[in-house]
Amino acid sequence: MQMIKQQSELAKLIRERRSIKKGYNNKMVKKEIVTQLLEDAIWAPTHGMRQPWRFIFVGENQKREFAKKIASTYPEEKQENRESYLNEPNAILVVIMEKGDNQKKQDENFGATACLIQNFQLLAWEQGLGVVWKTNPHIYDPNVEEILQVQENERIVGFLHMGYFDEQPEKKERIPLREKFTTFHVE
Repeated sequence: MQMIKQQSELAKLIRERRSIKKGYNNKMVKKEIVTQLLEDAIWAPTHGMRQPWRFIFVGENQKREFAKKIASTYPEEKQENRESYLNEPNAILVVIMEKGDNQKKQDENFGATACLIQNFQLLAWEQGLGVVWKTNPHIYDPNVEEILQVQENERIVGFLHMGYFDEQPEKKERIPLREKFTTFHVE
């Protein structure tokens, strides 16, 4: 007879977390809360303990100038739209990782950094802070890399748009696991 265990708090948090893309309220995202969340998020699995990440925080006081500089890398007809878009969140955390000197290390570094981002999103959600991981074209732009002083052995993994929110987005159902899970069979 198999016992059904109760859903853990962690499992509940994983299932309830949502990406908050818009609808941020006016509560300021302080650098201190972001660094506090990162202090725990950096405990993500990391191959060879490389810890290949670093971060640039863009708070309320830096956001307008940041948005203007990043938007300036777009064609003129898109700059106003991109500037407005980058001013929507209350704060942005730019996540940068070391590339790795071969494909295996690059994949490992990306995997570790993605785990860190998931940790950060879960910890932020627990504090009522909404986060969405953005991978817009500007993260691949050498001009943006120059603005952010990204080194030759690094790449931008994404911009984490952050803000406090009043309304939680609706839950979107997942494809049932049974449709994505098989067992290896020897013939």
